[in-house]
Amino acid sequence: MQYPAKVLLAWGEAISGNNEIRDWLLGNGYPELALTCHALRLVDSARSWLMANGHPHLMALVSGAEGNFEAIAWLDKFGFNFLKDVALGADNDDDAVKRLIQANQPEWAGISLKIRAVKNQIEMDNNDMHRISRN
Repeated sequence: MQYPAKVLLAWGEAISGNNEIRDWLLGNGYPELALTCHALRLVDSARSWLMANGHPHLMALVSGAEGNFEAIAWLDKFGFNFLKDVALGADNDDDAVKRLIQANQPEWAGISLKIRAVKNQIEMDNNDMHRISRN
């Protein structure tokens, strides 16, 4: 996966919730990155789009960030080494983020941490909803 650094930085902002940048990605040749933002937020149609349009590696990134070890193994098997570490880092593996930084991949490390923040917030929100429903 080769993207200019400025596109990766924009993607990171879109992951963090900047809808203007997400929409810019969608309309300017990077629909897979925009739809990955939706997939991270559990939008099934975005997940289906990634698979149907030749981006299973991005869906594996999302699944790996959710703790799916089969997705991590798939990324490893097909040589998506940076994405594997992005997914692991997003799933709270600090060593994976360190590997990205040591490999001089600060943009990918940043994306990993932005995905981590989104996934951890979703997890906290879900846990809060379970507590409320039990009371």
